[in-house]
Amino acid sequence: MSKTVHIKTYGCQMNVYDSTRMRDVLAPLGYSETDDAETADLVILNTCHIREKAAEKVYSELGRLRDVKSARALNGKDMMIAVAGCVGQAEGTEITRRMKSVDLVFGPQTYHRLPELLKLRQETGQSVVETEFSVERKFDDLQSTPQAATSVAAFLTIQEGCDKFCTFCVVPYTRGAEFSRPVVQILGEAEKLALKGVREITLLGQNVNAYRGAGDDGQSNLARLVNQLSHIKGIERIRYMTSHPRDMSDDLIAAHAANKKLMPFLHLPVQSGSDRILKAMNRGHTATHYLKIIERMRNARSDMAISGDFIVGFPGETDEDFEATLDLVREVQYASAYSFKYSTRPGTPAAERQDQVDEVVKSERLVRLQKLIAEQTARFNVSCVGKTFAVLLEKPGRQTGQLIGRSPYLQSIHIEGENLKIGQLVNITIKSVGPNSLSGQYTPNQ
Repeated sequence: MSKTVHIKTYGCQMNVYDSTRMRDVLAPLGYSETDDAETADLVILNTCHIREKAAEKVYSELGRLRDVKSARALNGKDMMIAVAGCVGQAEGTEITRRMKSVDLVFGPQTYHRLPELLKLRQETGQSVVETEFSVERKFDDLQSTPQAATSVAAFLTIQEGCDKFCTFCVVPYTRGAEFSRPVVQILGEAEKLALKGVREITLLGQNVNAYRGAGDDGQSNLARLVNQLSHIKGIERIRYMTSHPRDMSDDLIAAHAANKKLMPFLHLPVQSGSDRILKAMNRGHTATHYLKIIERMRNARSDMAISGDFIVGFPGETDEDFEATLDLVREVQYASAYSFKYSTRPGTPAAERQDQVDEVVKSERLVRLQKLIAEQTARFNVSCVGKTFAVLLEKPGRQTGQLIGRSPYLQSIHIEGENLKIGQLVNITIKSVGPNSLSGQYTPNQ
């Protein structure tokens, strides 16, 4: 029988990839996707634990779904509820204890077993909790399930887990130790995506530039992998995220200069501009080290744009520490960046510190930082006016005849042009800047 599944995805791009793969493993069971959670036979919350009160938000959503499930039962319709992802991994049986309506709980390393877990739930009538770590088996099993390509741009996970143990982060506890997929697996998945019309691939990992996968000639790294991927017919663009400054190698920097399919855009989180705070965070690098990487990247490729992540109000952060962060931002001149107030994560070392920063102070600092970043982003966007970029056309726009594409710098660009099609990589001259996107005009090759 045909069944429907609704997957709500929280958090990072890796969760987006995982949700896509969940749909893939459910398709042979007859599940098709629906946007309406209230009519779905199966609802999966693919959760993220990186932000404060993530678990509370999940429980709130589960309460709403419990009521929907009860209403459906009165009409003789079944509904299954599952919690996946990092909250599922961290909370485990606590979820089913608090929410009896939840049928399945599983972590990011076990969703490949969804068919098996669903069958077990149906056979036993009991809630199923599966949070073992078996990342190698996950990717081995997923090889037999092709990824459905729903766009001309796709995510491809190449590395999972983290060994860095930043004092504010739960990822090592929810995603496990660093693991890199074998080169042959990644190339095979990329080739299948290319055959389905994918032209841009974003390589994903918690520390993607720490990639050390097994290859034909021994252990590979991200630079060599990018070079191999660039030879796949149909793949025209390659991106990667998220990187760590400690793993930004010489050959990866050189790859940006040599490989034109590798986009001139680097997302490199620094978190703070204060060496004292960076040490307290256990980042393993200094502000000077970070700035030297940016300088080398721009020397390798003059059109390189930089994005970053920042945490304000980390325990013990003084006004002087925060000013150091603002100084670093002014020096780098970001094209875009993400910034957040520090929030405690139970079980992490920083959560136990007694020198927590007042919420009012954190909010004031965040406003100042975001204002500075917004000014830099606006300047960067304005600097693009008059320039011609190769733009990948990804989807229709809201207006008739309008298409939306992405610049090399991930900017959304609206294009008016006849005889243009989704999937084309075309030259677009930027004409104007809007609040959240750019507008451009098709410039045929001369």
